[in-house]
Amino acid sequence: MYQRVILKLSGEALKGEGHYGIDPKTVKSIALEIKKLRALNIEVAVVVGAGNLFRGKTGEELGMDRAQADYMGMLGTIMNALALQDALEGISVPTRVMTALQIAAVAEPYIRRRALRHFEKGRVVVLAGGTGSPYFSTDTTAALRAAELDCQVILMAKNGVDGVYDKDPRKHSDAVLLKKVSHQEVLEKNLQIMDSTAASLCKENHIEILVFDMNQEGNILKAAMQEDIGTIVKNGV
Repeated sequence: MYQRVILKLSGEALKGEGHYGIDPKTVKSIALEIKKLRALNIEVAVVVGAGNLFRGKTGEELGMDRAQADYMGMLGTIMNALALQDALEGISVPTRVMTALQIAAVAEPYIRRRALRHFEKGRVVVLAGGTGSPYFSTDTTAALRAAELDCQVILMAKNGVDGVYDKDPRKHSDAVLLKKVSHQEVLEKNLQIMDSTAASLCKENHIEILVFDMNQEGNILKAAMQEDIGTIVKNGV
C-alpha cells in the first residue's frame, strides 16, 4: 500500500445530494474513510476544492475580475477544510488545517517542514487556500504539495466517476474504461483528469494519479491499498 498520499477532494464531493453548500453527513462519511487510512498508518494530506461554494472560473465568466474571483474560491476551500477538520476531530483523528492564505485565527500557514512534522506526529493535514495565488487550480495545488511533501500518489476522488474513459461515457455507450494510462497520454489526449499544469508537475516528479469513484463506500481505502479500482496514471505505462 502507499505510505503517504494526497487525497484530492472536489468541492462538489462535500455537497452530498444538495445543489450547493456543505452536507455534514457526507463530510462525516469522508472523515470515516480517512480514519481507516490512518488506522493503517498511511500518512494523509487532503487538498479540498470549493466548487460547492464558489468557482473562480464561474465568477470570471460572469464578468468578475479573475484574480478577485480566484481569491474568493480560495476562501471557499478554507471553509470546506474547517468542516472536514471538525468531522475528523469529532471521530478522534488529530487534524491540522494549513492554508496558503494567511488566516491565523482559524488555520496555520502552510510551511513545508511543519507539514512534515505533522505527519511524524500522526496528524491528518488538510491543505486549503489553493497555492495562495490566483490563476492556479486546486489540482495544481495537489500536484505541487505532492511533490513538496514526497507523496507517492494523488488519490483523485471523483463524484460519481469511476475512472478515465477513452471517450465521454455520458455521450458514448461504447466508451471503454482505461485501467492504466501514462502522464504523456493524459497531456497529449487532453483526458481531463486534471489541468495540464498539474499533469505536467506529476509527470516531471513521477507522482502517480489514481482516479476513482469516491461514492462507493470503502473506495478511498481500496485506492490507498492499491487495489484494482479506477484508473492509474503513471510514467512508463
